Amino acid sequence: MTETYDLILKGGTVVNQDGEGVRDVAIRGNRIAGLGSFDRTQAGETIDCTGLHILPGVIDSQVHFREPGLDHKEDLESGSRAAVMGGVTAVFEMPNTNPLTTSEAALADKVKRGHHRMHCDFAFWVGGTRENVDEIPDLERLPGAAGIKMFMGSSTGDLLVEDDAGVRAVLAKTRRRTAFHSEDEYRLRERKDLRVENDPTSHPVWRDEIAALQCTQRLVRIAREVGAKIHILHLSTAEEVDFLIDHKDIASIEVTPHHLTLTDEAYKTLGTLVQMNPPVRAARHGERLWWGLEQGILDIFGSDHAPHLLEEKQKPYPASPSGMTGVQTLVPIMLDHVNAGRLSLARFVDMTSAGPARLFQTARKGRIAVGYDADFTIVDMKKRETIRNEWIASKCGWTPYDGKEVTGWPVGTFVRGNKVMWDGDLTAPSAGEAVLFQDGLPRG
Repeated sequence: MTETYDLILKGGTVVNQDGEGVRDVAIRGNRIAGLGSFDRTQAGETIDCTGLHILPGVIDSQVHFREPGLDHKEDLESGSRAAVMGGVTAVFEMPNTNPLTTSEAALADKVKRGHHRMHCDFAFWVGGTRENVDEIPDLERLPGAAGIKMFMGSSTGDLLVEDDAGVRAVLAKTRRRTAFHSEDEYRLRERKDLRVENDPTSHPVWRDEIAALQCTQRLVRIAREVGAKIHILHLSTAEEVDFLIDHKDIASIEVTPHHLTLTDEAYKTLGTLVQMNPPVRAARHGERLWWGLEQGILDIFGSDHAPHLLEEKQKPYPASPSGMTGVQTLVPIMLDHVNAGRLSLARFVDMTSAGPARLFQTARKGRIAVGYDADFTIVDMKKRETIRNEWIASKCGWTPYDGKEVTGWPVGTFVRGNKVMWDGDLTAPSAGEAVLFQDGLPRG
């Protein structure tokens, strides 16, 4: 008897762990049910994907969606809408909201807020602090938890743990991979006077490469002492790339599109719009990050989507907040690099889906395989588009890439079999659910 399916994606080039080739993908319910060649009569709906590439759904494991507490900048609905408009099928959201995500109740509240209100699937990082250290073993494995996140350098929010003893106490309790904002708070305090009023080019002078390297060195030492796995977020310096080569047994590394694409020259034209923590730096750092990517040292891409309203960003430095949009532009910016020959499409897939699934042990995500969630990022590798502020779905409505022409564009986003974006239009009601993890606590 001929099998039947709900949906067939027909004639697309599937890019997966076993290579790249033209195949149909059959979907039943929320899961992938078959790969190969299928007749159109076998499904209630068929979508012609001829000339398109079907990628495993992109996972962005570092976003700040600002809810609760800073909802005027972004919320879970608007941020996730930006995600799916850019081809992202799942996000891990950060804990520096108000209240902070540092308790079981705060995490449960976020999961409840996101359920069937967010357009993509989701998990939430839980902030590690001195106050919740005894609860860490349970907190990191609760339903909807991506793991523990710590800030060793002050950024947006109140989650700073700058001292070795505080970091050691949390890491000693963790079993999952713990994510870190790695800048040395002591050096940042010493150098605060180097900030120049109304001059954002002084931002990377203040938060220099030594602040990043010193903190990463401290962090690796502590992780080795307690036998913990760590994840360095938004790596930004050449020195850290070279140092971490010898510590890949315990340390994984995220890199952002903006640290690979922008240099300190951007401050001349964009000013505080490119103010980030850690900063966009001199070209030599970006060049070494690309080398680290080519050599396989870097593990995943993350956008560090951290929106602020334009009027907030346009305050004179240093009153201007650090952070910019990124979740919607991650795919097109990096596909443009693929088309420019800077990385292969297979490497892009590993950095955006297989890599996050491997590092954080997601269940049923990260590859196109029977039994996995039917999450797909469908792209037109030949499509040329110009990124515009008007395209940005985030509440803040701007991007540092406004006016940038790219080749390679997300044309379809599927989340667990639901076609949520197609050809630039939102096409389904929000139905996002919490990501499952292999080492999470059992439910029910």
